[in-house]
Amino acid sequence: MKRTFRKPLGAVAGGLALMLALSSCGLDDSSSGAEGSDGGTLTIYTARDKGLAEAVVADFEAANPDYAGKVEILTLGAQEALERIRAEKANPQGDIWWGGTGQQMKQAAGDDVLAPAPEAVIDAVPEALRDPSGLWVGEMQLAEVIFYNHDMLSEEEAPKDWDDLIAPEMADKVAIRDVEASGTMRSIYAAMIDRQYDAAGSPEAGYDWLRKLDANTKVYAANPTDLYLRVTRQEAAASAWNLQDVMLQIENQNAPYTPVIPESGAPMLVDGVAKIKNGPSSEAADAFLEFLFSEETQKDLSETYYQIPSIEMTETPAWLAELDLVEMDVDWDRIGQNESEWIGYWAENIKGKG
Repeated sequence: MKRTFRKPLGAVAGGLALMLALSSCGLDDSSSGAEGSDGGTLTIYTARDKGLAEAVVADFEAANPDYAGKVEILTLGAQEALERIRAEKANPQGDIWWGGTGQQMKQAAGDDVLAPAPEAVIDAVPEALRDPSGLWVGEMQLAEVIFYNHDMLSEEEAPKDWDDLIAPEMADKVAIRDVEASGTMRSIYAAMIDRQYDAAGSPEAGYDWLRKLDANTKVYAANPTDLYLRVTRQEAAASAWNLQDVMLQIENQNAPYTPVIPESGAPMLVDGVAKIKNGPSSEAADAFLEFLFSEETQKDLSETYYQIPSIEMTETPAWLAELDLVEMDVDWDRIGQNESEWIGYWAENIKGKG
């Protein structure tokens, strides 16, 4: 089958550290046959990189001619996608939600707006990285890191850990992607609260930390593209974001970025995908999920888009084998229970008040 992905990338910048377990088994591409097409449009709500999503869909259509020209991609922030799916519960318009944190996926499962993935997909994903009933499945893991514009800061000046972002030297040098609409930023901010929760016995120490970060934040960018532009144009020197997208900006846009794995560890998010309950094109949704979780597709995504897959791979990509990523100890269950309250408090009482 002809692939439409870009050629594999060069070696990733060294010096990063990873404790990662890839388990379970992959799928064979033969499971993604398109017989029994619904005949309508397959609508995908996605927070994933636009180029990545378009490449996967092009390959899916090539492998499944019955669906050629019948797939629509709608790019949304992960939180925006969740809210849209909730709003459309009585009359679903989408079929697939592709790209959301485990916390957001759990919320959607609790809201009864998701349907089980095909059994072959559920079986391919480790239990720790999916809903017990397969209402959502983790497609990959995302490392949340710091990055900086190396034309503005030297390696010595650049932040090396999370607390460096709130140091006086970083005043007016930080850009942050708008938090409320972003699953990535909500998770990073919640992790900053959670890491101090046990010692403080409450979120107050984390709120104080976010107040200091707000004081150092020059701008809240409306979306990822806005964030990249502001850092590239030297409106701000540093930010926090996921490693995958940072590396894609370096590779594809020649962005003057250097990623930093925080010394105290990087929160590792589970980025998931789900089938929307009562979506108009159920069979097409199943076919797409089976294609997405095939080992060939995941291998291409890993080699081309710095993706850390959830399924077990026959061969680990070279860049991943060389990556040493220290994972932050985060209580994702506590975050899942409190994220809405914590982020709501931040938006009401901290944002823009530093």
